[in-house]
Amino acid sequence: MSTEIHSNVVKLQQISTQDQTAASSAVNKQPVKTWKPYQKALFRMAFVFFVGMSIPMSGEWYKNLFGINWFHLHYRDLYDIARFQPSLVRFQTPAYNLMGYADWLAVLAVGIVGGLIWTAIDRGKTKNYDTLYYWLRVIVRYRAGIGIIGFGFTKLFPVQLPYPSLGLLNTNFGDLTAQKIYWLSVGIVPWYQVFAGIVEVAAGALLFFRRTTLLGAILLFGALGDITFVNFSYDGGVHIYASYFVLFAAFLIIYDVPKLYNLLILERYTIPTNFYPSFSQKWLKYTRIVLKVATIWIFLIVLFYIQYINFRYDPYKQPATTGVKQLRGNYNVTTFRINNKEIPFSPIDSVRWSEATFEKWSTLTFKVNRPVPLDLSNGGGSPMRDINRTFELTGVGGGQRVFYYQADTVNNVLYLEDKFVASNRRNRDKGKGGNQEAKNKKGRGDKKDWIPKEARANIRDENTAIDQIALSSRRTKGIADELKDKRKRNRMILNYSTTDGNHIILKGINERKDSIYVVLDKVSRKYALTASKLQAGKY
Repeated sequence: MSTEIHSNVVKLQQISTQDQTAASSAVNKQPVKTWKPYQKALFRMAFVFFVGMSIPMSGEWYKNLFGINWFHLHYRDLYDIARFQPSLVRFQTPAYNLMGYADWLAVLAVGIVGGLIWTAIDRGKTKNYDTLYYWLRVIVRYRAGIGIIGFGFTKLFPVQLPYPSLGLLNTNFGDLTAQKIYWLSVGIVPWYQVFAGIVEVAAGALLFFRRTTLLGAILLFGALGDITFVNFSYDGGVHIYASYFVLFAAFLIIYDVPKLYNLLILERYTIPTNFYPSFSQKWLKYTRIVLKVATIWIFLIVLFYIQYINFRYDPYKQPATTGVKQLRGNYNVTTFRINNKEIPFSPIDSVRWSEATFEKWSTLTFKVNRPVPLDLSNGGGSPMRDINRTFELTGVGGGQRVFYYQADTVNNVLYLEDKFVASNRRNRDKGKGGNQEAKNKKGRGDKKDWIPKEARANIRDENTAIDQIALSSRRTKGIADELKDKRKRNRMILNYSTTDGNHIILKGINERKDSIYVVLDKVSRKYALTASKLQAGKY
């Protein structure tokens, strides 16, 4: 009996082997699929276009890439590799820039011309572009995956839209721009921001694998489509970059649309078939594995860690260094003198301070009853110095003044500089705005340190004022470069005295060289918003 069973098993194995051989032979003998002429023409244009959209075109990008110190990384080192867009044209007149999409049209024009030239050269010789289509999808998958992971980690560790400072919580709703309202609406719910970051990072991770590409593309399309819409609605400023990922996700989804249509709309039995090139050669197989592992290691593991360090010790949109702890809090201005002349409180007075606040970092804010210039920058970018991190200032009107200070804690003196400078506007890198900033940086302002040498000895070094684990080559170099900025700023020098922080006296010189005497009394202000424990920075 056992012999008969063994014989039957052997026969079944032989039949199975013969079937597999026959199936393999049948596949090999299948005629080569021929694409239609219009399909080939469209693919050629799409190939040139998407490769152009996926390749960095800025010399600054390559400078950053080759200038990275891999032993002392800053999160921005990897973020700047992941975050780029086409940059071909710049118009002096914003209207000609088509809301930022002029670069896309330029790349599309190159793609159409390149596709037509390619078609003329080929003359129908190539029957299909299955292999090239596969590699184009690989390029788009990895470009979109790396980019959205870099974008998503700034939400997973909520630093992109920070929790509002006391100065912002004290601002009247009507004094906020639409953009600022959107930012704060997300910033006050950091756990929602974390959820959005998880979705974006998950979408990017799924794009690294062929079998999960469709799911990753659908997540990417939905998440970034929503962000694009919101940024158009609230003038958020990142509609171009968000729609960049929507475009890539749509391209990846198109590949599976016929199968989905057949399954979901026609309700037919569907077996998905995908084209994969052969990696039979060992060097190709191992090269593919090494590149994939390296990408996952750098952009999922290393970037995760250094982004956490940034969140914990050096959040990029809010100051990183601690302020004088005994000064922190909200204050009423109970006494205010200019040149020894007391100015009583009046809601229409344009000189007297009101509602002063010392933040937990090195910022003093107060209100004056007169219009102040409005900063319309994005409040972030990649500055290393606290004075250039202006999220607490941008999009805020209503007479809000925001000053960065350096403290001589031996002699109890604050050296304050206005965070607002005239070139801190959204178009500062475009057209006349960028040129004006360059002019401002060249020769204007003080040629020597405005803080006395003996006081400077008592002021901590801004670079090393944060936790040592967060120090990086980028921070060190960035602070040194930003210290060369000689743009004129409003400045004040104020002595402070207090016993317990509840009653503070400030006296010194204001930005107009007038003598000033201010008495601040702390107030406990109740907010409808319950403070979140998930806030960036260590103060």
